[in-house]
Amino acid sequence: MPIRPFLANQAFDQDIINEMSAALQSVCGELGLKLVDDSATRLVAEKIVALAQRGVRDASTMHAMAITQLRTSPGPAGSM
Repeated sequence: MPIRPFLANQAFDQDIINEMSAALQSVCGELGLKLVDDSATRLVAEKIVALAQRGVRDASTMHAMAITQLRTSPGPAGSM
């Protein structure tokens, strides 16, 4: 699933969008989430977009950092 629906009109280079999409797919796969527009997938996408905004540029790093953030954050997302 492309990450484009979650970008909220933010501008990114196509290569970065491809990396973010790959990261979204791999994180959702690891967490057992469906690639649909729901609150859990949206949370994952937001983490990945935030990482790209901070300069992370490859899917494997985005994946690892997003998983770490999601697993250590308080609340329901931290229990994924």
